[in-house]
Amino acid sequence: MYPPDDAIAVFEEHRIQLKRLAYRMLGSLAEADDVVQDAWIRWQRTDQSVVRNPGVFLKRIVTHLCLDVMKSARAQREIYVGNWLPEPLVEVEEEPKTDELTLGLMLVLERLSPLERAAFLLHDVFSVSLNDVAKTLDRDPAAIRQLAVRARKHVRAAKPRYSVERDEGEKITLAFFKAATQGDISTLSTMLADNVVMHADGGGKVHAWLNPIRGADRIMRLFAGLFRKRYGEAEKLLSFLWIDGLPGFASLERGNVLQTTALEIRDAKITRIFITRNPDKLQHVARLLNMSDQHAQ
Repeated sequence: MYPPDDAIAVFEEHRIQLKRLAYRMLGSLAEADDVVQDAWIRWQRTDQSVVRNPGVFLKRIVTHLCLDVMKSARAQREIYVGNWLPEPLVEVEEEPKTDELTLGLMLVLERLSPLERAAFLLHDVFSVSLNDVAKTLDRDPAAIRQLAVRARKHVRAAKPRYSVERDEGEKITLAFFKAATQGDISTLSTMLADNVVMHADGGGKVHAWLNPIRGADRIMRLFAGLFRKRYGEAEKLLSFLWIDGLPGFASLERGNVLQTTALEIRDAKITRIFITRNPDKLQHVARLLNMSDQHAQ
């Protein structure tokens, strides 16, 4: 085994990637933290002298733990109230983004089987060899290749051909916030794609639309109606953010309800809107913004 300090150093070297893998598997930062903590305990109990590649070994542990969690998580999502969205992963400068998966692509991963999801993430996203993925999932390499191919087709079909530049993303996002909160249909009509879809996740704990809202006309009417109901009381913009690779923002609605909004943009048009209002999924955002706990509950 490594000396204690070396064992800690090896684990810490891989911690960020392990948390990313767990989050991509589960869509929950809290569950990802729990998985990484369990992986650390197992790493401490391992005879590390026989581990040739700690990175692959630790990813194997995390994958197994995630597959166990997913057995119950999928059942819970079958009774989830309204839209389920992954927790918004806010990009932090000291933790550079290591993959190109966005919120929209995370929803694509949700439709894959657990093994397809694991094979795709390990091989295509975290660069684990097919043989090591096969060992991790206890499958033949040819079977793993087929799992990854099927998953890759789904992801490629949903992936935008061009990612929005950061400056352009911020400009469009802030213009959207202003137009949406002022019920400005004229401006929104120039920003929304005709087939735009809006998802909102309240988890049954705060008000949110139970089903996705489809089409620019319906979404524009909704924002105009919300503006009239607020009687001019504007939503408060807290911060522009990058959320899972998408431009977005955190805001406070009437009643101090915290929410994040992320926008998928293609060819300068907004094609998908992801609104997270479930307070259980926003506690880390509140901490990041140095807000009091009451805004995340």
